Amino acid sequence: MSKPLSGILVLDFTQFLSGPSATLRLHDLGARVIKVEHHKNGDLSRSIYANAFDIENESAFFQAINRGKESLRANLKDEKDLALITQIIKHADVVVNNFRPGVMTRLGLSFEDVAAVNPTIIYAEITGYGKEGPWANMPGQDLLLQAVSGLSQLSGADSDGHVPMGLAIADYLAGAQLVQGILAALLNDEATQVEVSMLEAILDFQFEPLTLYYQDKQAVVRGENNTAHSLVGAPYGLYKTADGYIALAMGAIVTLGELLDCKPLLAFTDPSTWFSKRDSIKTILAEHLVAQTSAYWLNILEPADIWCADVLNWQDLLAHDGFKVLNMVQTVSNIHNGKQVNYKTLRCPIRIDDKLLKSTLAAPSFGQHSVDIAAEFSSHS
Repeated sequence: MSKPLSGILVLDFTQFLSGPSATLRLHDLGARVIKVEHHKNGDLSRSIYANAFDIENESAFFQAINRGKESLRANLKDEKDLALITQIIKHADVVVNNFRPGVMTRLGLSFEDVAAVNPTIIYAEITGYGKEGPWANMPGQDLLLQAVSGLSQLSGADSDGHVPMGLAIADYLAGAQLVQGILAALLNDEATQVEVSMLEAILDFQFEPLTLYYQDKQAVVRGENNTAHSLVGAPYGLYKTADGYIALAMGAIVTLGELLDCKPLLAFTDPSTWFSKRDSIKTILAEHLVAQTSAYWLNILEPADIWCADVLNWQDLLAHDGFKVLNMVQTVSNIHNGKQVNYKTLRCPIRIDDKLLKSTLAAPSFGQHSVDIAAEFSSHS
């Protein structure tokens, strides 16, 4: 299957997560991605985590987010290397960076500089907080973005204080938003600048609660018991059972009381109270559900079309037919230091014409393609 972005060349100046997650998705869609790495240190994420998480002495994080790309070592302050970069730009379709504002300009690689070399280039960049304002030069790091954006007030119970998400959500969202902008810009036939800040991406993620806040100016109230979504009433949450947990989404409290044979729930006949009294309702549910196993409760609730689910860890998930049927796992490989390296990772989640977008190449070793890329583009006019 010919992938949609086959023939598209992406010159990738990104590192860490937000930018590399965007160029990973472009690769999955068929683009060729040349990753430009600092001539001495490479992408800092090659070694950012403890070696317990390494694959062949390089960060598993780096391996996951940079599979399928080519690695070019370059000193962007060296005239010879910069000339090679300029030559590649002439033939590229997309240039991506996630440096702090001003860095690409100082290197002579601003949008104006690049567009002068290639008048149809798409120039895509991610910043932490945009290019203006008091935060413009702050580090665009995920936890910091979760902190200043208000996102951390939405998880956990009120008594927990601020709780960050356990994933680099601002990075991932900024990368995904940048890909959307790039794909739209590919419809143009002139130089186009696409910009996303991590702050704007994480604010967009909160458009629902922020829209409500603009209407009533009420502080976020998460409740104390079995919290999940700050805007949703009972029974919404996770509940301990005799052998695990189950999730309950929206549902009629009285109906739940009847199905579960939980008489105290039958008193909550007014749906308008299911938010204001959610802690009381959830406490009753929690004390009731812990008496039986997850399977016992699910066998009652699922046939009644109650929105519920078992709560799985990764071990249980990966063994489940619901996961296996998706065919999400792929094995990728590459040569590192003369040794074949194979590891499992997840594929692109997009299907096109009912076909999976899989790839076989692992992340590149540092500078693996430098010689070949230099030879290829030095021969181009």
